[in-house]
Amino acid sequence: MVALKDAVVVVTGGRRGLGAALVDGALARGATKVYATGREPFIDARPEVVPVALEVRSDDSVAALAELADDATIVFNNAGVMTPTPLVTGAPREIEAMFDVNAFGLLRVARAFAPVLAANGGGALVDMHSVLSWLAGSGGYGASKAAAWSITNSLRAELAAQGTQVVGVHAGFIDTEMVTEIPLPKATPAAIAGAILDGVESGAVEVLADAVSETTKAALSGPVENLAFPAHA
Repeated sequence: MVALKDAVVVVTGGRRGLGAALVDGALARGATKVYATGREPFIDARPEVVPVALEVRSDDSVAALAELADDATIVFNNAGVMTPTPLVTGAPREIEAMFDVNAFGLLRVARAFAPVLAANGGGALVDMHSVLSWLAGSGGYGASKAAAWSITNSLRAELAAQGTQVVGVHAGFIDTEMVTEIPLPKATPAAIAGAILDGVESGAVEVLADAVSETTKAALSGPVENLAFPAHA
């Protein structure tokens, strides 16, 4: 388990939505510094927040962040993109872009920060997945999040020797700009962030941040044809 008090935190995609809620929650629990990233430069007037422009599709951009944030003890891999792109008829470039951000971007950040976390005592790496990692029907997005889930599970095994707590987070729909037009119940970013931070501090390796994630995880042992969105979402 890793305490938020006195932690130095990195939150990718930390400018808005769930990322912003993670920044707020980390500070409320006593983090001394938070590196919050966005795709474009931005300003945050709080002295504890270091705003950083980051493109997770760029090795150089990710490496620069890891060099800057070499005091990090907790990294939240939160940056993500979502487009309603079917696998068969959707534009390949849109599917590739989601994989490049949601799966390979997550991996780039993990690879860059693994030695940083090791040097700072192990710390924690927290990866945002989705309930759609487990449910068919969301095209390229769900496929990219399923890949991210698998990556996280392997990272957990690979980083165990250095004492890094690797946490995989699953959540249903969160009330953010990404899913504004989806007419389904949504959790608040603050509620999901609170569940994630509780998990980190309790030593969890997986956080099911809401009821739909718990229900869907329980259904994984059932018939695979039942694992379809929106049946359980």
